[in-house]
Amino acid sequence: MMKNLLKIMMFTMLITFVSACGEKKLTENDVKAAEAKLYNEDMTANTDAVPEVVETFTKFAAENTDNTLAPEYLFKAFEIALNFMDADKAIEIGNNLIATYPSFDKTPAALLLLGMKYEDVGELGKAKDAYEQLVKDYPDNAFVPSAQACIDNLGKTPEELIREFEAKADSIPETVIE
Repeated sequence: MMKNLLKIMMFTMLITFVSACGEKKLTENDVKAAEAKLYNEDMTANTDAVPEVVETFTKFAAENTDNTLAPEYLFKAFEIALNFMDADKAIEIGNNLIATYPSFDKTPAALLLLGMKYEDVGELGKAKDAYEQLVKDYPDNAFVPSAQACIDNLGKTPEELIREFEAKADSIPETVIE
Protein backbone atom coordinates (compact mmCIF):
# COMPACT_ATOMS: atom_id res chain seq x y z
CA MET A 1 0.00 0.00 0.00
CA MET A 2 2.80 2.37 0.91
CA LYS A 3 4.59 1.55 -2.34
CA ASN A 4 1.50 2.41 -4.37
CA LEU A 5 1.07 5.68 -2.51
CA LEU A 6 4.73 6.52 -3.14
CA LYS A 7 4.34 5.72 -6.85
CA ILE A 8 1.25 7.93 -7.11
CA MET A 9 3.05 10.79 -5.36
CA MET A 10 6.09 10.44 -7.64
CA PHE A 11 3.88 10.33 -10.73
CA THR A 12 1.98 13.44 -9.56
CA MET A 13 5.25 15.29 -8.93
CA LEU A 14 6.54 14.29 -12.36
CA ILE A 15 3.37 15.54 -14.07
CA THR A 16 3.54 18.81 -12.12
CA PHE A 17 7.22 19.27 -13.06
CA VAL A 18 6.62 18.55 -16.74
CA SER A 19 3.64 20.92 -16.82
CA ALA A 20 5.66 23.67 -15.18
CA CYS A 21 8.38 23.28 -17.79
CA GLY A 22 5.96 23.74 -20.70
CA GLU A 23 5.70 26.79 -22.91
CA LYS A 24 5.31 30.05 -21.07
CA LYS A 25 2.36 32.31 -21.68
CA LEU A 26 3.19 35.20 -24.03
CA THR A 27 3.43 38.65 -22.48
CA GLU A 28 2.95 42.12 -23.89
CA ASN A 29 6.75 42.42 -24.07
CA ASP A 30 6.89 39.31 -26.28
CA VAL A 31 4.31 40.85 -28.59
CA LYS A 32 6.15 44.18 -28.74
CA ALA A 33 9.41 42.37 -29.53
CA ALA A 34 7.72 40.49 -32.37
CA GLU A 35 6.14 43.69 -33.66
CA ALA A 36 9.55 45.37 -33.76
CA LYS A 37 10.71 42.67 -36.21
CA LEU A 38 7.97 43.59 -38.66
CA TYR A 39 9.81 46.57 -40.11
CA ASN A 40 13.26 46.95 -41.60
CA GLU A 41 15.46 49.92 -40.76
CA ASP A 42 14.08 51.81 -43.76
CA MET A 43 10.53 51.18 -42.41
CA THR A 44 9.64 48.75 -45.22
CA ALA A 45 7.88 45.56 -44.24
CA ASN A 46 10.10 42.67 -43.25
CA THR A 47 8.11 39.98 -45.02
CA ASP A 48 10.36 37.25 -43.62
CA ALA A 49 9.11 38.11 -40.13
CA VAL A 50 5.42 38.10 -41.05
CA PRO A 51 4.61 34.46 -40.14
CA GLU A 52 6.32 34.77 -36.74
CA VAL A 53 4.63 38.11 -35.98
CA VAL A 54 1.19 36.84 -36.97
CA GLU A 55 1.69 33.67 -34.92
CA THR A 56 2.82 35.70 -31.88
CA PHE A 57 -0.12 38.10 -32.14
CA THR A 58 -2.70 35.32 -32.52
CA LYS A 59 -1.16 33.23 -29.75
CA PHE A 60 -1.10 36.23 -27.41
CA ALA A 61 -4.77 36.88 -28.11
CA ALA A 62 -5.67 33.22 -27.53
CA GLU A 63 -3.74 33.03 -24.26
CA ASN A 64 -4.83 36.42 -22.92
CA THR A 65 -8.50 36.76 -23.86
CA ASP A 66 -9.16 38.96 -20.82
CA ASN A 67 -6.37 41.41 -21.75
CA THR A 68 -7.71 44.55 -23.42
CA LEU A 69 -4.85 44.38 -25.96
CA ALA A 70 -5.82 40.88 -27.14
CA PRO A 71 -8.42 41.99 -29.71
CA GLU A 72 -6.14 44.81 -30.88
CA TYR A 73 -3.30 42.40 -31.61
CA LEU A 74 -5.65 39.91 -33.23
CA PHE A 75 -6.91 42.70 -35.51
CA LYS A 76 -3.29 43.62 -36.34
CA ALA A 77 -2.60 39.96 -37.16
CA PHE A 78 -5.66 40.02 -39.43
CA GLU A 79 -4.46 43.15 -41.24
CA ILE A 80 -0.98 41.73 -41.71
CA ALA A 81 -2.35 38.41 -42.94
CA LEU A 82 -4.65 40.20 -45.40
CA ASN A 83 -1.66 41.93 -46.95
CA PHE A 84 1.14 39.38 -46.71
CA MET A 85 -0.25 35.90 -46.23
CA ASP A 86 -2.52 33.50 -48.04
CA ALA A 87 -6.26 34.15 -48.02
CA ASP A 88 -7.07 31.08 -45.90
CA LYS A 89 -4.93 32.33 -43.01
CA ALA A 90 -6.39 35.83 -43.20
CA ILE A 91 -9.93 34.46 -43.30
CA GLU A 92 -9.22 32.18 -40.34
CA ILE A 93 -7.90 35.06 -38.24
CA GLY A 94 -10.73 37.39 -39.30
CA ASN A 95 -13.39 34.84 -38.39
CA ASN A 96 -11.66 34.21 -35.05
CA LEU A 97 -11.63 37.94 -34.26
CA ILE A 98 -15.30 38.39 -35.16
CA ALA A 99 -16.42 35.34 -33.16
CA THR A 100 -14.26 36.05 -30.11
CA TYR A 101 -14.61 39.84 -29.87
CA PRO A 102 -18.00 40.90 -31.26
CA SER A 103 -18.05 44.06 -29.13
CA PHE A 104 -14.52 45.16 -30.10
CA ASP A 105 -14.69 48.56 -31.82
CA LYS A 106 -12.84 47.29 -34.90
CA THR A 107 -15.02 44.22 -35.45
CA PRO A 108 -17.23 46.05 -38.00
CA ALA A 109 -14.11 46.95 -39.99
CA ALA A 110 -13.00 43.32 -39.74
CA LEU A 111 -16.35 42.20 -41.17
CA LEU A 112 -15.99 44.58 -44.11
CA LEU A 113 -12.40 43.46 -44.76
CA LEU A 114 -13.39 39.81 -44.39
CA GLY A 115 -16.18 40.28 -46.93
CA MET A 116 -13.73 41.86 -49.36
CA LYS A 117 -11.27 38.99 -48.90
CA TYR A 118 -14.06 36.49 -49.56
CA GLU A 119 -14.86 38.41 -52.75
CA ASP A 120 -11.19 38.26 -53.77
CA VAL A 121 -11.24 34.47 -53.57
CA GLY A 122 -14.62 34.13 -55.29
CA GLU A 123 -16.62 33.16 -52.19
CA LEU A 124 -19.47 35.58 -52.96
CA GLY A 125 -21.98 33.91 -50.63
CA LYS A 126 -19.61 34.21 -47.68
CA ALA A 127 -18.78 37.78 -48.68
CA LYS A 128 -22.48 38.65 -48.66
CA ASP A 129 -22.88 36.98 -45.26
CA ALA A 130 -20.06 39.09 -43.80
CA TYR A 131 -21.49 42.31 -45.24
CA GLU A 132 -25.01 41.45 -44.05
CA GLN A 133 -23.72 40.64 -40.57
CA LEU A 134 -22.09 44.07 -40.43
CA VAL A 135 -25.34 45.77 -41.50
CA LYS A 136 -27.45 43.70 -39.09
CA ASP A 137 -25.21 43.66 -36.01
CA TYR A 138 -23.76 47.17 -36.27
CA PRO A 139 -26.51 49.24 -37.94
CA ASP A 140 -25.13 52.58 -36.73
CA ASN A 141 -21.53 51.93 -37.72
CA ALA A 142 -19.82 54.18 -40.27
CA PHE A 143 -18.97 51.12 -42.42
CA VAL A 144 -22.63 50.18 -43.03
CA PRO A 145 -22.99 52.27 -46.23
CA SER A 146 -19.83 50.65 -47.61
CA ALA A 147 -21.11 47.17 -46.70
CA GLN A 148 -24.46 47.95 -48.33
CA ALA A 149 -22.71 49.16 -51.49
CA CYS A 150 -20.68 45.95 -51.53
CA ILE A 151 -23.88 43.91 -51.25
CA ASP A 152 -25.51 45.92 -54.03
CA ASN A 153 -22.51 45.48 -56.32
CA LEU A 154 -21.57 41.93 -55.40
CA GLY A 155 -20.65 39.85 -58.42
CA LYS A 156 -20.87 42.70 -60.92
CA THR A 157 -18.11 43.15 -63.45
CA PRO A 158 -16.24 46.46 -63.68
CA GLU A 159 -18.00 47.07 -67.00
CA GLU A 160 -21.42 46.65 -65.37
CA LEU A 161 -20.47 49.05 -62.61
CA ILE A 162 -19.27 51.64 -65.14
CA ARG A 163 -22.50 51.37 -67.13
CA GLU A 164 -24.57 51.82 -63.96
CA PHE A 165 -22.49 54.80 -62.90
CA GLU A 166 -22.82 56.40 -66.34
CA ALA A 167 -26.59 55.81 -66.34
CA LYS A 168 -26.92 57.49 -62.95
CA ALA A 169 -24.74 60.38 -64.10
CA ASP A 170 -26.88 60.83 -67.23
CA SER A 171 -30.04 60.97 -65.16
CA ILE A 172 -28.80 63.84 -63.00
CA PRO A 173 -30.05 67.15 -64.38
CA GLU A 174 -27.39 69.68 -65.22
CA THR A 175 -27.48 72.79 -63.12
CA VAL A 176 -26.32 76.16 -64.18
CA ILE A 177 -24.29 78.14 -61.75
CA GLU A 178 -24.67 81.86 -62.21
